[in-house]
Amino acid sequence: MSKRQHVDLKKTIQNLDSLPAMPVVAQKILTLSLDTDEGEKKLLQLIGKDPLISARIIGLANTPLFGASKRVSSVQDASMLLGLTRVKSVAVGISVMSSLSHKPSGLLDLQQLWLHSLGVALGMRTLSRAMPSRTRPLDDEIFLAGLLHDIGFLVLNYLDTALSDELHTRLAASPERLVQEIEAEVIDISHCEMGAELARHWDLPERIIAVLRYHHAPDTEEAAAGQPLVALLNLAERLLPSFGINETVDTQITPEDWLSLGIDPARAEELTAAVHEQAEQAKQLANTF
Repeated sequence: MSKRQHVDLKKTIQNLDSLPAMPVVAQKILTLSLDTDEGEKKLLQLIGKDPLISARIIGLANTPLFGASKRVSSVQDASMLLGLTRVKSVAVGISVMSSLSHKPSGLLDLQQLWLHSLGVALGMRTLSRAMPSRTRPLDDEIFLAGLLHDIGFLVLNYLDTALSDELHTRLAASPERLVQEIEAEVIDISHCEMGAELARHWDLPERIIAVLRYHHAPDTEEAAAGQPLVALLNLAERLLPSFGINETVDTQITPEDWLSLGIDPARAEELTAAVHEQAEQAKQLANTF
């Protein structure tokens, strides 16, 4: 891949007209307030009109992850089990990822990317329960950040499937190398940058943009706008190396990483096991999704 093509890709991602518009259903869902009966009603109506979103939310509710005592068959029942704020974030994540999906998708495995994103979101939720309540992010932020954190891979695939295929071929061939290193060689821009540009184009909150941009670099000064979500996501992803997709990250975790989130390092083994258990349970969603 020539340097000229690398530069062209950077120019392309900076040209906002080349990026897709936010799906209408996601726009509508994001504007809804769930503090009123009317907002709740409109959310369920919007989800009910979209078969893909409905099926995935019902499928999520029917996993052991959320302890359903009987089979859930409607969006309304799923929302009662999952909680409206979580349903809202999951619906936006599904809508966004679907809008960026090519058919065919090349070497980017969309199902595995979704599984990875969901696994990280669930891992973040597990870790957040051990954080002090005063600094713990809200569930809707956790799920939105977790589900969208790697949309940069979808942006690359959307803009240039051949270049995306080259990247994923290299990632699969060099599992011992960090994703940032390979991206620097192949595309000269990271999936973090591409995802953040799309999020900015869509006017998503600065907190979410910072998560997308800095989830592999939580210690940088610029990441402050997204903390503690950035650090929370980074830790969850390091606990789930290469889960769902080939994306090698630094797996060395220090006591300071736990302390930065207000979590007692003595709980590291317990929480690591819990994150892995939820990720394994999430794998059963692959067939549903």
